[in-house]
Amino acid sequence: MSTVSHGFKSSKQDFTFGPWKVTAEKTHIMKSKDIERLAEEMHMPCLPEMLFGDNVLRIQHTDGFGIEFNAIDALKRVNNAQDMVKVACAQEWQESRADSEHKEVVKRYDWTYTTDYKGTLLGEDLQIKVIPTTERIDLEKLKAREQIMFFEDVLLFEDELHDHGVSMISVKIRVMPTSFFVLLRFFLRVDGVLIRINDTRLYHEAGKNYMLREFSTRESKVSALQHVPPAFYTDPNEISQHLPLKVTECEKLEFPERETPAEAANVPQ
Repeated sequence: MSTVSHGFKSSKQDFTFGPWKVTAEKTHIMKSKDIERLAEEMHMPCLPEMLFGDNVLRIQHTDGFGIEFNAIDALKRVNNAQDMVKVACAQEWQESRADSEHKEVVKRYDWTYTTDYKGTLLGEDLQIKVIPTTERIDLEKLKAREQIMFFEDVLLFEDELHDHGVSMISVKIRVMPTSFFVLLRFFLRVDGVLIRINDTRLYHEAGKNYMLREFSTRESKVSALQHVPPAFYTDPNEISQHLPLKVTECEKLEFPERETPAEAANVPQ
């Protein structure tokens, strides 16, 4: 299904994979008045220039549980107390972004919008259980040529850091005949200073009662990347291979089991 709104083509794509419904919604950036209101609610002086507040990738089971990826929850994981990346123009940059009438002072905040967001779990009665695991996603298996039945790439937010780089987060999904794979990627480049990538990979194989989720942080000062062609700095896929791994977290997202009518009848009242 596709709809056109104010000259911008909004789209909503649905795909069914066994008991799962995959939904990808893409629409226009949030209006400035909505962004200002949200910034106040989140106690942040300002939000990314291009904030797609209604964009979402959702993977939901017929029993109601699942996981989704959206921009607002990603921003909630920005650490506002964190030391900011220092660049010569940081103060000037902050002042230029903090000219809203209702703000008296420039609050301390992470102007790079670095987030460790790994998705938002869905479900009321039934919820996914997250536990640490040593099991890893078989990336070699993912390299095998398999028919891609559904693919979507959803941008959640992007900011050019006042022409000093880029901060962006997007999520891609590909569904194969027997599995699906998601890559949520936060990419930060502060020109001449730093490159950072936070990746969340999510993998589910049909028939298994869990997904595997791997979170990683890769980061390097630009001064340590002299051996890398500068053209790679703007390409997350290329530069990620040259960034040292700083953090890895592996989790198993176990699916809840729905009670049978017989089990429910035996529960003491």
